[in-house]
Amino acid sequence: MAKILGATIGNCVHVAGVMNFLSLAEKEGYEVEFLGAAMKIDELIAAVRAKKPDYVGVSYRLTPEPLREVLKELKEKIEAYGLDREIKWIFGGNEPTAKVAEESGIFTKVFNGLEDIDEVIGFLKGYRSSSAEENYPQDLISRIESKYPYPILRHHLGLPSLEDTIRAIEKVAEAKVLDVISIAPDQNAQEYFFEQHKMDRRLDGAGGVPVRKKEDFVAMYNASRRGNYPLLRCYSGTTHLIEFAELLQETIKNAWCAVPLCWYSVLDKRGPRPLREAIRENQQVMKWHGERGIPVEVNESHHWSLRDAHDTIGVVTAFLAAYNAKKMGVKHYIAQYMFNVPPSLSPRMDLAKMLAKIELIESLQDENFKVYRQARAGLASFPGDLSQAKGQLASSAYLAMAIKPHIYHVVGFCEAHHAATAEDIIESCKIVRGVIRNAFLGLPDMVNDPVVQQRKKELIEEAMVTLEAIKQLNPDVEDPWADADTIAKAIELGILDAPHLKGNPAACGKLVTRLINGALYAYDPEENRVLTEKERIEKIFKMAEIAVS
Repeated sequence: MAKILGATIGNCVHVAGVMNFLSLAEKEGYEVEFLGAAMKIDELIAAVRAKKPDYVGVSYRLTPEPLREVLKELKEKIEAYGLDREIKWIFGGNEPTAKVAEESGIFTKVFNGLEDIDEVIGFLKGYRSSSAEENYPQDLISRIESKYPYPILRHHLGLPSLEDTIRAIEKVAEAKVLDVISIAPDQNAQEYFFEQHKMDRRLDGAGGVPVRKKEDFVAMYNASRRGNYPLLRCYSGTTHLIEFAELLQETIKNAWCAVPLCWYSVLDKRGPRPLREAIRENQQVMKWHGERGIPVEVNESHHWSLRDAHDTIGVVTAFLAAYNAKKMGVKHYIAQYMFNVPPSLSPRMDLAKMLAKIELIESLQDENFKVYRQARAGLASFPGDLSQAKGQLASSAYLAMAIKPHIYHVVGFCEAHHAATAEDIIESCKIVRGVIRNAFLGLPDMVNDPVVQQRKKELIEEAMVTLEAIKQLNPDVEDPWADADTIAKAIELGILDAPHLKGNPAACGKLVTRLINGALYAYDPEENRVLTEKERIEKIFKMAEIAVS
């Protein structure tokens, strides 16, 4: 076990920085000892000689000019006693004192107070001792492991011109605030990249960057090769999904695949695929990535919640998404937990819903299926007022830290007003980093709030009723939860339903929901009361003349 000694030197009595550093080091498995404040150099040298540590961390946060003489004495005595041979010296201070420390030539690592916790953790884990690309892990799982419990940050980026998007990627990478840049292609590219004659050119740049050829992706990847070398990823597209997956792996080394289970079809009209065909094709995309060891996110559950499906359906579809990914051979599963969907959910009820999803999804884990938590704020929760939007970004991120995410998907505070520029992305990431810094000081125990736990328990029980009902639709099918016909039938009958699907020929669209005490429930408008899942399913089965077992 490596040992770290820590102290402040000169006449500096500000010990908070060095104590925080030692606390982080202890959590990473180091043996740590704080020697004291305002230590004289002779006292420090004597302690180092006696205790023989692997690292010595010294801090000074006062006026920088006197530090030069203090460090001059320290360097002379380090060299005189040979304490620079096997011992690494670390400095922590503010920007002016850190500059003096760098000039001294004593220190392996200098922290100037502008770093985030993840950079300190990265140093303690042995990552990023320099700015070379190899010190920034270039696959998702390694990147997560290099930082956890600090989450890696992701943000999407796609401006209406390719040139502006490339410049924005360069700025964001150089700012070192983001681990994953999610390329957002325009809708034309998502649907017609391989059939560009079908594009309506008037819509170029609508919703993202107008990528039109392989070289466009390569140019964006090359733009990211600087700063902290962020990973790149991109939407899966809505047609030609396997070809799109191959393109992304070849050009941007897609960090992970994001594909729905039922959507990007006639269900949401983002593509022409019939429902059953979309489910089967989406499953094949999961399988393709699983066979290659590429992580997969099935962004299913929030699509239902965005259309005002009650909380139970959000939990059910989160489980079905993960279940299908596992069935298709995915080994590393990214479970997205979108908070604030719908925006009027209370924080307590929102957290309970996420905890119910987590319990069901992570029950699937085994040696071949590992789940990683990705949290984010719901886009619709951001107001157009940019000052209030910054507050919403911080508030949602703080609540999300309760689920200990591996990835935090930063949503730019400006999204309700305009597409995020590089400057907006950098500012949004810094806001979230500030939230995370405070969260790491110690969150209140929101997870074990009795109200939260009771709602979580209720949601899991209700979700199991719905899942069992789906099984009953095709009792002769070996695995109904992964069967496209069964899932499609559940949508057509209304077992899986949402109010916004009214009038959609691929769905039922008869579900009515109501927000009560901060949670979203299925509701009977004729009887003016909440429906349990048992009651709701019984009504559906009775109308369809299906026997309830």
